[in-house]
Amino acid sequence: MPDATLFRTDDKPVAWQIEDELVPYPLALKKMKNQVAEMAANGVQERVWLLEHPPLYTAGTSAKTDDLTDPDFLPVFEAGRGGQYTYHGPGQRVVYFMLDLRERGRDVRAFVRTMESLVIDTLAQFNIEGYQVDGRVGVWVKRPDKGFGKEDKIAAIGVRVSRWISFHGISINLNPDLGDYKGIVPCGITDQGVTSFEDLGQLASMPELDSALKLSFERHFGPIEISKAKF
Repeated sequence: MPDATLFRTDDKPVAWQIEDELVPYPLALKKMKNQVAEMAANGVQERVWLLEHPPLYTAGTSAKTDDLTDPDFLPVFEAGRGGQYTYHGPGQRVVYFMLDLRERGRDVRAFVRTMESLVIDTLAQFNIEGYQVDGRVGVWVKRPDKGFGKEDKIAAIGVRVSRWISFHGISINLNPDLGDYKGIVPCGITDQGVTSFEDLGQLASMPELDSALKLSFERHFGPIEISKAKF
């Protein structure tokens, strides 16, 4: 996949914030919606929010009832983003992108492609070869140890755009409990699996992953500014 960038023409930095504690999903959704409204109405600074959620499932706008195979296993939340069912939980880095696409080309496909490039670039810093698959959103790795042609998803992407302001984003599996995926068909894909850094034998800490994400974000989206105020 060719390298992708989506810089602002004015080079204004994006507020970058890392949350230290697990964030309940409804609270995160509320904060994102408020941020999007403020950005659309008042032009407040763009923001990228890195966090972890308690164990839960979210349903995108294309979620199919049959893909929720165990409705009682974990709490389920309507996300309002594109895509189907996905899992969030401790050990998974969630990155929410609240970016103004009016300043970044007004091209949602290019935005998603650039997010995938960011993830692939981040994985490469840990010697993990991720790639895009035509017709699927997200980032994948080959798993020859599981059989010919097998591949696992290591990062999911789901976005929503309102008045050209994005929210939701990406989730990268560092070391979550992969058994928690058993209550859903992840992203509606039945013939491939999910993996993580740990599952691939790559041990890294969350701060190390965050540092790699920061470098990749600056490469693909432009400068950041560490946020000193709580979101």
